[in-house]
Amino acid sequence: MDLFLHLSLIPAVVIMVVLSALQRRARNLAIDQKLPFIGGRFAIVVPLDTIGSLSNRWSYGFAFGAVSSSVLLLLSERYIPFSVPPWARALVYLVGGLEVGLAYFPFFACLSTPFRGVGAVLGILYSLPWIVVTMWDMFTCPAGKELGPYQKLIYQWPCVLSLFFLLGRFLYMLVKAVRVRLQLEPEDQLEMMHDHQVQHVKRLFRKTRMDGFSGQSWIQSYFQRRVYEWDPHFKFPSRMIGTAVISLIGLYTITLADYLLSDLAFDRLDQWKGILEGLANSCNQSEAVATFIPQLEEFTEVARRSWLATTVFASLTSVTYTFHVLACYRKHVKRLWAGQKSFLPEKFHNPSSAVSVAAIARYSGWQIAFTLWGYLIVHFVQFLFALLFVYGLVLPVIHGKTLEMLSNLGVLLLTIGFVIVLVIMQVVIVQVFFLQDKMSPTDKEKPLALNNRKAFHNFNYFLFFYNVVMGLSNCVLRLLTSCVVGTWLVSRIDRTIMQRGYEGMDPGYNTWVGMIFADHYHNNPVMVCFCQMMLSSRLERHRAGIAAHTYSTFQDSAPEPSAGSRVRRRWLLLYTLLRNPRFILLRKHHLTTTKTAAAPAAAAAASPDHQVDQNAVIHSWVLASQTGQRSVSSLDATGSERDSC
Repeated sequence: MDLFLHLSLIPAVVIMVVLSALQRRARNLAIDQKLPFIGGRFAIVVPLDTIGSLSNRWSYGFAFGAVSSSVLLLLSERYIPFSVPPWARALVYLVGGLEVGLAYFPFFACLSTPFRGVGAVLGILYSLPWIVVTMWDMFTCPAGKELGPYQKLIYQWPCVLSLFFLLGRFLYMLVKAVRVRLQLEPEDQLEMMHDHQVQHVKRLFRKTRMDGFSGQSWIQSYFQRRVYEWDPHFKFPSRMIGTAVISLIGLYTITLADYLLSDLAFDRLDQWKGILEGLANSCNQSEAVATFIPQLEEFTEVARRSWLATTVFASLTSVTYTFHVLACYRKHVKRLWAGQKSFLPEKFHNPSSAVSVAAIARYSGWQIAFTLWGYLIVHFVQFLFALLFVYGLVLPVIHGKTLEMLSNLGVLLLTIGFVIVLVIMQVVIVQVFFLQDKMSPTDKEKPLALNNRKAFHNFNYFLFFYNVVMGLSNCVLRLLTSCVVGTWLVSRIDRTIMQRGYEGMDPGYNTWVGMIFADHYHNNPVMVCFCQMMLSSRLERHRAGIAAHTYSTFQDSAPEPSAGSRVRRRWLLLYTLLRNPRFILLRKHHLTTTKTAAAPAAAAAASPDHQVDQNAVIHSWVLASQTGQRSVSSLDATGSERDSC
């Protein structure tokens, strides 16, 4: 397969040149004047729009699935095109990554090219050799040392399935291109906005939110409320789906490799146990070895079963994290669409533009690596907890030491329980004796006001010495909890594992925040729909030569007369200013007035920020009331003029 990967670079370059020759550049270059027969062709071929691509998402997902085997080969650092000194390994990995990217470039380019017919034909011609060679390699050399005679089939069936899906997709594209050519069906129009974005914006204009739970069973309603709330007006970009597909295929592969390698390791441990048994039988002075052999045999059996059980739990945990990251992506992006940034640390409210754009390029690779490495780390931690559970609870029962185990467990639980009770008692005593009564019967809690101050000072003094001792155990508990939780969430790139104030030291979380901000700025449905409306209005005016009415996308009825539309616009302006008084400060006539009054404004700038902000809010509300009065009076005057006419 490595030789075929090298040879596939030749047709990949040919396909890239053909697709580039079909596309025209947006701007002419100096070479167009020297070579006029080029005609502005040979534009840059885009394999995948990683920011705004919302069409053919699952096709791109299966294209990523076809790439998964080579991506895992790069991740294992076993693919080295040429030998170099150890200090230049990073350069080799870069060259290997570029080679793999170029070899799989035609799959993505043929899906994204606007020339659907040519892309379908080239995609079919490029997919067939990959399928044939992969199947030939699977059936001619299927055996392996770990899984026996069907190792390659077990490992590579996701890649083969993805290749067959891509072949079917290219065939569908070819049939559709032929039908469009024969005028049997209309050609798909490329629009900036999609239907789900239009529906999302329409939903924002509704007075009440439709939950979508009506007409569904209680099981579906419970699933949407507790597990995953389906949103038909939101679509994940192709980048997120492709990342999830490669992560799942990578988890499948690494789980198999983990199980096989662990089985080999425990078999080797059994061989060492046999060697020790032979040594103990051959030597007369080997009592220590003879007593160690049963313990080693017991440990091998416990470790083998514990590792197998935790393999299942670690795999389920990683798969759950993969889908949970998608849910968190949707939740965070929708919060940014609503203008909410409180869920982010304050230093991440305005990330750098360069960092956000670079995060788009880093995210997919980092998320895949975090998921796979996180699986191994979580698996090892779960294995340690499983060993503690077996040696602490299960083996004493098997060995007939149940009473001793229960006694030790009771002492431990009583100690921890007594400490917790004392901590709770401190809170209860403060709640009952050292806080003043509620100011109102409807208050949920007592006010933060001390009562019985002298008694409280004595209470604080005598508990000081006890809390010093308790602080040591709580410090150790805090450290252990942080280690366990941080290790458990190491693959969750959407959540920082650093303490507050040190989030900037988490490169994975920085990548996540930059990525969601880049998607927010480029794929906000309100912004996309507004830009589409402006472009549509401009095209209509250019073609028809008349003024086209605005908001035609969201208007179901015929356009109103000019006088009625003016009244409607003024009502909308009044409503917007009343609901958002701060917008008054951004109006044109207010900005000009502010510039003329620069001297008083400079004097006011010396005051504290919160005072200026409060004065601005008060000024906005006053202007809002004045605007409302003027709008109402003008509308009354307009109505009286209509009545007189």
